[in-house]
Amino acid sequence: MVESTEARWLLLIHQIPPKPGYLRVKIWRRLQRLGAVPVKNSVYVLPKNDQTHEDFQWVFREIVQSGGDASLCEACFLEGLTEHEVEELFRSARDADYQSISKEAQRIAANLSAKRKINDERKKHLALQVERLHKRVAEVAAIDFFSAPAREAAEQLIYSLETRLQDGPSAVKAAREKRQASDLQGLTWVTRKGIHVDRMASAWLVRRFIDGQARFKFVPAKGYVLQPKEARFDMYEAEFTHEGDRCTFEVMMDRAGLDDPALGVIAEIVHEIDLKDNKFSRQETLGIDRLIAGIAMAHREDEARLERASAMFDDLYEYYKRKQN
Repeated sequence: MVESTEARWLLLIHQIPPKPGYLRVKIWRRLQRLGAVPVKNSVYVLPKNDQTHEDFQWVFREIVQSGGDASLCEACFLEGLTEHEVEELFRSARDADYQSISKEAQRIAANLSAKRKINDERKKHLALQVERLHKRVAEVAAIDFFSAPAREAAEQLIYSLETRLQDGPSAVKAAREKRQASDLQGLTWVTRKGIHVDRMASAWLVRRFIDGQARFKFVPAKGYVLQPKEARFDMYEAEFTHEGDRCTFEVMMDRAGLDDPALGVIAEIVHEIDLKDNKFSRQETLGIDRLIAGIAMAHREDEARLERASAMFDDLYEYYKRKQN
C-alpha cells in the first residue's frame, strides 16, 4: 500500500574503502552525531530539510574525497518499511540516548542519598556532572526529530537533581511561599519547551481552574530571566515544580487550594505517567500515557500540544466528575 508519494527523507548510500581503517569508524561517528539511522547496510536516512541536506552533503564530500563512493537522494518509502516504521527507528535511537542519560542521572542521585553527607566540594563536582547531563540532553534533543518519549524522564531526573543540589532557603523558596498567599490571576505562566504530560496537565489546570485568561510562554530549559507578573512551572528554579514525591500538577493543586475528587484522580494519573512509580496503580494510566505520547509525536509546537491535551483533559475531567456523582 502506498502511503505517500512526497519525498520526506534523504538517503545517503555509501561504500567506504577498506583503508585507512579509521575512516569507517569516523564516518559512522559523524552519522551518529547527525542523528542519521541505518535502514540497510551502508544506507542511512534523515528527515528531509535544509539542515539535514547540508549535513549529508558534508559527509558525502568527505567519503568521496577519501576514495569512497556515495550517492545522496530524496526518497519516500513505498514498499517494505512504512513511513511510521522509519519514524520509529529515529525514536528508538533517541530513546536509547535519553535512557543512557537517565541511567547516569540515577547514579548521581544515589550519591545524593539523604543518608550520606555531601560536602561542598563534592556537591560542586556533582553539580558539574548534572550540567554535563543538561548539555547531553540538549545535544540529543537537537537530533530528536520525532519526539522520543524517553526525553521527558531524562529531563525530569535532571531537574530533580538540580533541586536537591540547591543550598538552603533560597530566593526560590521565598518566592514559592509568597505565591501561596498571592493572587494567581493575571500571570504569564512560563515553562520549558517540548511540553509533556506534567506541563500539559499543569497548563490545563491553570487555564481551566485558576485563570481562564492565563497566558503561557515556552522557553529554553535554563537561563530564562523571570519577568514581572510571571510564574515558572515544572522547570529549573520554578515557583511551581516537583516537591518531594509530588509532581508539579499535584503541587499546583495544593497551592491553589483545589480540593476536587475528579481532579484528584487526574493528578494520580499524571503522577504515574510523569514519575513512573506506579504509586496509585490506576488501570487507565497506560492508555492516557499513549494519548499523551501521540500528541507529542503529532505536534512539535507547544501551543498545538497544549490545545490538544487540554481537550483531552477536559473530557477526562468530565468523565471523573460524573462518575463520582
